[in-house]
Amino acid sequence: MTRALEEAREAIGHGDVPVGAIVVRDGIVIAARHNERELTGDPTAHAELLAMRDAAGVVGSWRLDRCTVVVTLEPCPMCAGAMVNARVQQLVYGAVDPKAGAVTSLYEITTDARLNHRLEVVGGVLADESAELLRAFFGERRRGSLRYGPP
Repeated sequence: MTRALEEAREAIGHGDVPVGAIVVRDGIVIAARHNERELTGDPTAHAELLAMRDAAGVVGSWRLDRCTVVVTLEPCPMCAGAMVNARVQQLVYGAVDPKAGAVTSLYEITTDARLNHRLEVVGGVLADESAELLRAFFGERRRGSLRYGPP
């Protein structure tokens, strides 16, 4: 999670919400990304999706079995659904997202027995650090000292 937090801090430099994600396979980090929606203008450029795309390139398959996704914030429905579809083995996340979380907060997509795949889920890892990073970011943005979009 420490590595994912480092990625999250990188997003601040281009005005993106500080969320970072890594993908680990067989104990090795094979992908590490942060949010890039503001930077790229791409609404799907969430840290988890970008990291999973990179990981698929490393693995050589869309199937990310034996992979763990570590992300600083509870995934949204899009990202949680992508993890199910990619057959990710495990999800580890930091802070809960009561407004958009799709793992435990609003929905339980990653463990829904009606879907074709379920993930092992560990939540709350370095949750305070992850939440504080987000609080500080949005506080700065409310004060007007942080702008949207790339520099």
